[in-house]
Amino acid sequence: MAYLLYSLTLLVLVFGTLLYLTRNLWLHLLPDRFYDRFFLYSRLPSSFTGDIEAGLSSSTFDLSGNVDANDGRSGLDDAAKREILSIMKKRRMQFDDARKAYMEQRFSANGIGPDGRPRDPKFVSFS
Repeated sequence: MAYLLYSLTLLVLVFGTLLYLTRNLWLHLLPDRFYDRFFLYSRLPSSFTGDIEAGLSSSTFDLSGNVDANDGRSGLDDAAKREILSIMKKRRMQFDDARKAYMEQRFSANGIGPDGRPRDPKFVSFS
């Protein structure tokens, strides 16, 4: 019985060592969802260039003007970036659609309807 336990332990150690040493050859074959489960923290981009590289720009929300003007600010809001990136990943949306979904969530949390008008029953508009 001890021989079997010793052999099994040695086999697991050798196999684990081989997997660790060759991880650069096979790690890219794992799906992204599997790989993301082991990393709870992902670094957010900290500049407009990083935001563009992360996919947080489009033709309707263009950040290249900020990059061309050498804007010294740190990029977009970190909380919004985190939320929009998670919406893009979970719902498999493009940036514009995820930004729209994020804004609709913020509107509904603050009592604003999807058309942009307040949901307050006492609201009076003179237009």
